Formats: sequence, C-alpha cells, structure tokens
Amino acid sequence: MTAPPKSALSQRPSKALLIGLVVSGVLALLVLAVMLVSGGPAGFGLAALLAVAPLPVLLAAVLSLDRLEPEPKLNLAFAFAWGAGLAVVLGIALTVLGQELFVRAGFGAAVVDDVGAIVLAPVIEEALKGSALLLLLRRRREIDGLTDGIVYASMAGLGFAAVENVGYYLLAFGEEGVGGAVQLFVVRGLIDPLGHPIYTSLIGVGVAYALTRRTAGRYAAIPLGYLGAVFLHGLWNGAATTGSLAWLGLAYLVIMVALLALIAVTVAERRHLVAKMGAYLPGYWQTGLVTEADVAMLSTLPGRKAARRWARRAGLGRAMSDYQQAATELTMLHLRAERQGMDPARFAAERDAYLAAMAHARRW
Repeated sequence: MTAPPKSALSQRPSKALLIGLVVSGVLALLVLAVMLVSGGPAGFGLAALLAVAPLPVLLAAVLSLDRLEPEPKLNLAFAFAWGAGLAVVLGIALTVLGQELFVRAGFGAAVVDDVGAIVLAPVIEEALKGSALLLLLRRRREIDGLTDGIVYASMAGLGFAAVENVGYYLLAFGEEGVGGAVQLFVVRGLIDPLGHPIYTSLIGVGVAYALTRRTAGRYAAIPLGYLGAVFLHGLWNGAATTGSLAWLGLAYLVIMVALLALIAVTVAERRHLVAKMGAYLPGYWQTGLVTEADVAMLSTLPGRKAARRWARRAGLGRAMSDYQQAATELTMLHLRAERQGMDPARFAAERDAYLAAMAHARRW
C-alpha cells in the first residue's frame, strides 16, 4: 500500500498554539492545586467530582454540532485549556483589581460585590474567553462557518466553567457542607450547565462571520458578538444577585432563546452544506472518485454513519472516514471560494490534494 498523499487535510500545529496549550494547561493545574490546598482533600474531591460530572455529556453535545467536518483535536484542546487556564487566572486577577479600584473610590462592600458580579466579571471573562477565538484567527482555514465559531467558543466556555465551578462548589462546601455543594450543583451543573458556552458562542459567531463573509462591515460582527455575550452573562449574574426566582426565570428564558438560535444556526449550516455537496460533488463524477451513490451517502448523517458501519465490517473503517472527510473538505473548499474568493492556483492545489486523499482512501 502506498503512503497517503501529503494533502490539505491537516496542518502542522503552530508553535504558538502548542505554547498556548501548555501554558494554559499548567495554569489550570496550578489553580486546582491552590483550591486543593485551601479547601482540603474532602471538599476539593467533592467539588471536582461535581464539576466534572456533566462534562462528558456537555462535550459530546458541543462536538455533535460539528460532525460533518470535525475540527482538529489540538485546536479544540487549546480552546478548552485556554478557558480553563489563562482565562480563569486573568479573570480572577482583573476582577479583583477592578473591585479594588471601586473600594478605593469609596464604594461599600455590597456595591463592590454587585459591580464585580454584574459588570466586571461579564466584561472581563467574556473578553478573555473570546480571545481564544481571536488567537485562532491565524488558523482561519479551520473556521469555515458559524458552527465552527460556536464549537470553539463553547470549548473555551466549558473549560472556564469547569474550573470556576470547582471553586464555587468548594466555597459552598466550606459554608454549608455537602448539602450546600450539591444544592449549588443543581443550579450550575444541571439547570444552567451551558451558561458560559452560550455566552461566548455569540463571540464565536461574530468571529466566524467576519472570517467567512465578504461584506463591508463584517468585522463589526466581532464587537457585536462580544456585547451580546456580556449582556447575557450580566443578565444571569444580575438575576442571581437579586435572589428573585422571577428574575432568574426571565434570565434563563432569554438564555434558552439564545441557545435555540445557536442550534438553529448550526442546523441551517448543516443543511446548506449537504445541499452544496449535491451541487458540487457531481462535478467530479468523471474522475471516478465520486458516484451518484457516494453523493447520496455523503449528503445525510445517517447515510454517512451507515457507510462507516459497513466499512468497519469490511475492514475499511479508516478508509471510509478519510474519504468522507476529504469529500466534505472539498465541498467546504468550494464554499470558501464562493463566499470569500480564492486565488485560482491555491484553489486548484487544495482541490487536487483533497482528490488525491479521496483516491487513496477509496477502495470499494
């Protein structure tokens, strides 16, 4: 068997990405270590367990949004680590610094606490989590649509929430014992586990829109997304400070509407991509790499799943996955060229690389 062709299917990880991943990961571990020392093994163990318990389901839910064209694992890990490490550390430091300025200005403790929760935390934390998306701008080829922006932003939000929740559960355990920690888990881990991912996803939509459109004001979508994220975050924190179930219910309703809108965006993009497969891939029938049956298979998630299941039984599981990915990337290449424009030579080089990958994978 010949070696697979060197194609556009993968990019070498940049040094900056690797450094960011390592630094953020180390900072996250240091924060957790401080919590362990300050809270003790019993409290920390319970807090960590409660914080981690919903993560598998939440990660699966986020990653399921991008099944047609999965993002590179290293990029996803970077976004999660950035949220869990650098965003948490700088968020705490800058919020404390901001509150100290209000204290020096003569404001009372209650006002300072409210300002920290309703204003400073949303403004600072959303900027820090969203900066992971800005750092990925250099890897702009990985962001092909609004769904990609939502996925990366959600990963940063989940990383931030996981570490932040350990701290909150630990505080509750110290004040009210196991019952207090579990009660808080019901709110943060069961009722509103997607708060941070939803807030930051608005920034992700803004960044992705700016990257995938050619309209004159496309970069205005980034600050608009940031303002939306700050508003949702501040709305929830503000409702929580009132202690009013009515305000919490209203804030929760607004956040759920935002979640439904984000889901609608991903569904619409998926349908659009499927339709474009039916439009672009038949143009490659003459190559012998795509047949009418292949287009039908590639155009639905159940069809793709059934094809992979058949391929695994035939010992061709990896080949089928590679073929599906290359065909999807080929369609995305056409979409990028259609929406953003592309140098013809570069388009031809990437197109040929995807076709070569499809040729290498196709053995049925």
